[in-house]
Amino acid sequence: MKIFLIGFMGSGKSYWGRMLSEKLGMRFFDLDVQVAEQAGKSIPEIFAEDGEEQFRQMEKEVLHIIAESHDNFIMACGGGTPCYFNNIEYMNGAGVTVWINTPPDILFERLVREKNSRPLIKDLADEQLKGFISKKFADRRIYYEQAKLKVCDEPVHLDQLIDKIFHA
Repeated sequence: MKIFLIGFMGSGKSYWGRMLSEKLGMRFFDLDVQVAEQAGKSIPEIFAEDGEEQFRQMEKEVLHIIAESHDNFIMACGGGTPCYFNNIEYMNGAGVTVWINTPPDILFERLVREKNSRPLIKDLADEQLKGFISKKFADRRIYYEQAKLKVCDEPVHLDQLIDKIFHA
């Protein structure tokens, strides 16, 4: 089974991916980490030196390489992954997509602490960050809603998440 976790940056995709991986004994991939390894530089360096367009192209290529070379895995995708190159359609065809739908106010609380490590928001003041989250979330929602499974950021328990994934 191929499980793709999607959602806005800060929604907990990597956290839940690691938890699911450990519980299910499946390999875990963080797509951003894989792209950075493939490029030989960090995501902020890729954005600064090559631009977002080049990053998105690398992201798509690495997504396809992993999906086509592994039968079972859990992948935490970048927040924008489903929004480019028909990636959401590709992931839906290859496995189960799970949208971790975290409310914007919780995203803000998390992202304000992580700004320096996130190239799209590192230069934003806190008020600008609120606007960015609101706009980007609205823009990306149409892609996130195409996921096969939606998990709201209610108190989620690992066993409930697993049950939802395997009975989607």
